[in-house]
Order: sequence, then structure tokens, then C-alpha cells
Amino acid sequence: MNSAAETGRLVRVVGAGAVGARLARAILAAEISVDLEIDDVKPDVTRALITGLGDRARAVGELGVGQPDPAVVVLARPKSHIETASKALTAGISVVSVCDDVDDVRSLMSLDRLARRNNATIVVGAAMSPGLSGLVARHLASRLERLDEIHVAIHGTGGPECAIQHHRALGGTALGWTDRAWMERPAGSGRELAWFPEPIGAKDCYRAEMVDPLVLPRAFPEVERVSARMSATRRDRLTARLPMLTPPHPEGGLGGLRVEVRGHRNGERIALVAGLAERTAVATAHVAAVFALALVRNELTPGLVLPGDAVLDTERLLDRLLAAGLVMHEFVGTESRSSW
Repeated sequence: MNSAAETGRLVRVVGAGAVGARLARAILAAEISVDLEIDDVKPDVTRALITGLGDRARAVGELGVGQPDPAVVVLARPKSHIETASKALTAGISVVSVCDDVDDVRSLMSLDRLARRNNATIVVGAAMSPGLSGLVARHLASRLERLDEIHVAIHGTGGPECAIQHHRALGGTALGWTDRAWMERPAGSGRELAWFPEPIGAKDCYRAEMVDPLVLPRAFPEVERVSARMSATRRDRLTARLPMLTPPHPEGGLGGLRVEVRGHRNGERIALVAGLAERTAVATAHVAAVFALALVRNELTPGLVLPGDAVLDTERLLDRLLAAGLVMHEFVGTESRSSW
């Protein structure tokens, strides 16, 4: 190991699955020198990942008593993050969570005061959705004089646990933000045709138990409506309240993100749309890595941070994601205008 750990540049990645493994590689590929600790419940998975990462990575506890505490803990495992996050923040260690479970995210957002008290930061929802969705929404909203609505749609899943969460989301209760108040609707309802960047194309999307309507109104206090939908087949909706009938793919397929903002500019009603076509695990890993490295660079303030917050340097974060290989697409034809 080099001296990065001794200079506050030790990052612990909790979870070495489809997201965690890519996250570790993304952090080590950055220009800033960072050392890694890998923490996974499966020792053989941890060893295999460390072998591929080289001498800047080790397993948690490998150095024994007296090893330095990490500067940042990135939670990329499927289980609840609240307990681990609370312990880290109490010790003054900053946290990045990729969680997309509504109840867990609500609990993580309540740790703002604990983080501030210990001069630490907790980034909640550093995934594709939520996460990249908030950054894209902020980028688009900056071109409006007044923002009214944000609508998010996703396609595809990451690893097996992500697929299970996707399955549950279609069988749960969908949260929506309408007229500055939360509303609950049955998941699997409200079909809309959403166009994603090629090669995904058009997909039928439905309300689902997603996090964006919970976090985006806090990041965008002025917004009046927020909706979130995910693509689904008829079979997905019919079996959503049953156990998964087939095992999920270990890596997931091509995923997609579509973000639409609506508002006013120059007296006209405007709709702006941008999106992404990329493996969900890859996009999530890069978003989490960018926030972890921002913490290492001391670029984020103590307390709760949500992707899309006005205080963030969103353009710099997006530039780093583009430099890492993500390709964003924006509708560049005639902008949608109406008199709604």
C-alpha cells in the first residue's frame, strides 16, 4: 500500500457485487491517488476482486490492530444501509449510499443532524435513479427561468439484488409529488410510453415504488410535480406480487434513464429531455465513485447531500462522469412548447 491511506485517502467499499466491483475500479482509475478497503460477506468474492485491483486494495482488517479509519465509506451492498451509515457518521466518517429502497432512503435522510454534529457528510441516493437523475434534472433546470415538474423513467436493472428490488417496486406503492404534496398510487398503474436513447427506444413505463419522488422535492423545493416510472412488461406487472419466477441475470442488461423537466422560459412553457443508455450497474458505480472522490477532495459540505442539490457543483460532477465514459443524450430537435 502507498501513503494514500495516511493522508485521508482511504475509501472503504462495502459490497463487491455488480456495482461494488465496478465502483472499486472506477475509484482506482481516477486521477487522484486513493487506496481501497473491500468489505463483502463472501471472502472468496473479496479476494478475487482484490487480486484484480492490485496493491492499492486490501480486505477490511487485513492490517490488523491500529489500521487507519477510512475517510469515506461507500455502501454498495443490497441490505439496509442505516446501521452501517449511523456507525460511520458517529465516528466522523463520511458515507455514500447507492440505496434505492424508499424506506431505507427515508431513514438515511434523517441522519443529517448526526452527520453535521460529527463534521461528516452523507450522500444519499448516489445511483442511476436516484442519483444521476437528480444531476441531470439540475443541469436541465438551469436553462429554465422557473421549474415546475420533473419526470423520471428508468429501464433495466443492475445485478441480481437490483433485479429483485425492481420486481418488488412494481408490486409496492408508488410515491408521487403533486401540488407540493406526496400522493400514493398503486405500483404498476399509470402507463406512459417513454422514449429512451437508442438502442433502447420506446418502452411502456409504469408507476413504481421508486425513490426519486422522495428526494427530488427536497433538492428542488420549488418543484410542484415529480413522478417516477420504470419500464415493465405485462408479465412483470402480473407477477410483481409473487416470488420471481426466473433467476435474475448476474450482470443485468442495458439500462436506460430518461429525465424530463418542465417549466417556463421567456414566457413560454418548455420541456427539456435528456437521458442515458448504459448498464445500470456501470452508471451507478460511476455516480457513487464521483461522489466518493468529491468527499476525498473535501468538495462537499457536512450533513445530508442529495444529487441535484443547488449547492453542488453539478456541472463539474457531470463533467467527471462524462470523462469516466458515460455518454449522455439530449433531445436537440425543436424544444417542446405548449400552453399547459
